[in-house]
Amino acid sequence: MGRIGIVVSDLVLSFMWTWAGVLVNILVHGVLGFSRKDTTGEIVRYLFSVISMFVFAFLQKLSKGGLYNPLTALAAGVTGGFSNFIFTVLVRIPVEVLGSILGVKHIIHVFPEIGKGPKLNVAIHHGALTEGILTFFIVMLSLGLARKIPGSFFMKTWIGSIAKLTLHVLGADLTGGCMNPAAVMGWAYARGEHITQEHLLVYWLGPIKATLLAVWFFNVVFKPLTEEEEKLKAKTD
Repeated sequence: MGRIGIVVSDLVLSFMWTWAGVLVNILVHGVLGFSRKDTTGEIVRYLFSVISMFVFAFLQKLSKGGLYNPLTALAAGVTGGFSNFIFTVLVRIPVEVLGSILGVKHIIHVFPEIGKGPKLNVAIHHGALTEGILTFFIVMLSLGLARKIPGSFFMKTWIGSIAKLTLHVLGADLTGGCMNPAAVMGWAYARGEHITQEHLLVYWLGPIKATLLAVWFFNVVFKPLTEEEEKLKAKTD
């Protein structure tokens, strides 16, 4: 798929991702009637969240590279050469942010009573460290899965989904456990808080630094793939 197709896929997937979380909550708490304090309801919500991640993993595969998370795009851009890095930073990431903003605006238009998105419940530097640590681990895992389990869509998606859900739960009461600056930006823009120090440090600077650190650390610890291994990985993926 050409770059225009990739950009369109990023926009659509980012828009859809903001809707996915809202629809899961509506389904679990509205349609099925589970209380937000009900343990069974939380388990059901986590189950639907995993299903949602499988759907988006399939859509990413179908779109041949479409993404909805700037951190995933950044990790790929850093390892893909200078021109790919520039394209990621100047085009893909802004488009993913735009998709999230449009998604949240549409959500608020359809469901005005919907909540206001993730909330920081700790000090700014504590929040930035939390999002950074969560991001570091998920990026390391994603790089490891791509390297060690090439071609196994179900296994990679299953492990990645459970890991993301676990890290989200660990950080939910502190920062929201987001690990996705674009999704947070959509809600922050709707609240008029997208240029605050809290938002920029916790949901952008911390995760971006953690992503770059994770990519560097992974490349230092693990040997780069040989040319033959790269070709085999490309075929199986």
